[in-house]
Amino acid sequence: MQIKTDFPHETLDIPDMSIVLPDGCRLSARAFMPKGATQGHPFPAILEFLPYRKRDGTAVRDALTHPYFAGHGYVCLRVDMRGNGDSDGLMADEYSPQELQDAFDVIAWITDQPWSNGAVGMMGISWGGFNALQVAALEPKALKAIITLCSTVDRYHDDIHFKGGCLLNENLGWGATMWSYSSRPPDPALVGNSWRKMWLERLKANPFLPELWLHHQRRDAYWKHGSVVENYASIKAATLAVGGWGDAYKNAVPALLESLSAPVKGIIGPWVHKYPHFAVPEPRIGFLQEALRWWDRWLLGKQTDVENDPDLRAYMMDGVRPAAWYEQRPGHWASERTWPSTDISHVSYHLNGAQKLGHEVEKFEQLIASPAHCGGASGEYCAIWLGPEMPNDQRSDDAMSACFDTVLDADFALLGAPKLRLSLVPQTDCGQIIVRLNHVHPDGASTRVTYGVLNLTHHLSHAQPSALVPGQAIEVELTLDHIGYRLPKGHRLRVAISTAYWPLLWPTPKAAPVVLTAGTLTLPKRPLTKHSAEWHFEPAETSTPLKATQIKPAHHIRRNEVDQRTGLVSLIIEDDFGTSHIDDHGLISGSTARERWDIHPDNPISAKGHAHWTQTNARDNGWAVRTEALCGMHADEQSFHLWAEMSAFETNPDGKEEQVFHEHQNWSVPRDFM
Repeated sequence: MQIKTDFPHETLDIPDMSIVLPDGCRLSARAFMPKGATQGHPFPAILEFLPYRKRDGTAVRDALTHPYFAGHGYVCLRVDMRGNGDSDGLMADEYSPQELQDAFDVIAWITDQPWSNGAVGMMGISWGGFNALQVAALEPKALKAIITLCSTVDRYHDDIHFKGGCLLNENLGWGATMWSYSSRPPDPALVGNSWRKMWLERLKANPFLPELWLHHQRRDAYWKHGSVVENYASIKAATLAVGGWGDAYKNAVPALLESLSAPVKGIIGPWVHKYPHFAVPEPRIGFLQEALRWWDRWLLGKQTDVENDPDLRAYMMDGVRPAAWYEQRPGHWASERTWPSTDISHVSYHLNGAQKLGHEVEKFEQLIASPAHCGGASGEYCAIWLGPEMPNDQRSDDAMSACFDTVLDADFALLGAPKLRLSLVPQTDCGQIIVRLNHVHPDGASTRVTYGVLNLTHHLSHAQPSALVPGQAIEVELTLDHIGYRLPKGHRLRVAISTAYWPLLWPTPKAAPVVLTAGTLTLPKRPLTKHSAEWHFEPAETSTPLKATQIKPAHHIRRNEVDQRTGLVSLIIEDDFGTSHIDDHGLISGSTARERWDIHPDNPISAKGHAHWTQTNARDNGWAVRTEALCGMHADEQSFHLWAEMSAFETNPDGKEEQVFHEHQNWSVPRDFM
């Protein structure tokens, strides 16, 4: 990364700009402004609207990003959402109607300011990428452009909840994360003596969202709200969509390119869940320069030629050996003038009884009955914490799956979403099918290229699932996640099919084998083109990094354990994010997350998940607080059973820590074809 300090405009950093909403709720914004904005000169604005705390949670990345835009003539507002950070009010859910209305009202507030030229852009990654799309769908008049990163168009099928109609364990894991995040108080240095009252009100109202989400196991109106797939035509703002092949959200960029009528372009790199100017695996790109071209065109009307960029610029990753973490991925940038691309052809292979992929259709019968712990090499659903989170060597999971291989007689490049059509005979009234597309190296090492999952009771509808009839054949089709990947000649391409994928998916209520009788794989094949002729991005630039003093370094642990006496298989995760003192304003912040996922290979009902988060905030004057958020889930054949416990502590003037809040709750939620 190249740090830029010389900009066309001098800038101001205002740590707490008040935005009062129509209902009287005060939101706190950190504003990065050209100095001319305070002297009557109008500028366009860029809004990032998040619950993740501008004061400490996103402070590092904010410093790398927003001053850069401000230095080029934009007013950047990093706004804490209602009930989070230094803002008033309470938050009830993610992407709620209240949240979207608040963002709509913030945009209206911006246009009333003397420094506004009336044009607004909205930008964000993950939560901020989601609500940028959702707010754009509300059609605020001033919102001319958005940049959405690592986002989704379908909150049910392509978020952390119910992928393919299967319950993701991230539903509990991320729910625990947000529960802990929202337990933290505002900074007394900004809000004054009201901080404690605000904190206690948040703690009392803080929702445990996994319980709410489990009351919507079908794709109902709850999930349709905020899913822009329901009405793409409502998005009028010019949309730059960005994703990463190492991220969970691989599918939104192609979907938006295929569906929006507004101006739209897409970029997909090799990255995990991070902004591309500081993301890993490298190569990083000059994302801020690309974003500036986008803002200049749609917020200022400058001719930056973004309309003539290829529809899709995607990184074609070279096939490499499996690893739980990569610092860099070799490959090249491909450009597709239009998407869907007329250069992509579709190649089909048929599964046969000799465990091969061939070009002839063969009849066969193969029982698939994976043990409940199949999936241990899946990695995290959404790699984000920069630890060993990516899919590792797939050989252990391949051994518990039905595998079908072909040896490639030439290099083979994939760009798009593979599909697999299967003929199955379920042996019980429920079931899951997991399909992994793997790259098998000459020595047998197996790299996961992409994957897809399906709850078989949802094979006809996510809105109206139905029980399977044991012994009655069904036809299903799985669309795997989009991918850009190049396999070398002489290596093997493998389809691996299993009936379990723990700990990524919560298991079926009982063992659910299937008999496979036929299958056809369809691959999106891209021509092997000359690398240098396709696309090159400028090197990554940032503004000056945040000044912070590390008190305790971060470290990440992920290990598998097998109890040799009981046979219980466990995944233990420890993410200590360290503790830092932010030198600019003196807030000290630290957090630690721990997760444990247990299952017995012979018993799906033995599955248990547990999470424990610790959050700490302090100041040098002796002020200190801590929250402990613990939760867990198990299930029987009829219901999910959850518990959650929150404790909060404050250090008194004598230096003694006292508990100021404690709550323990239990819930049972009936399983609904899960």
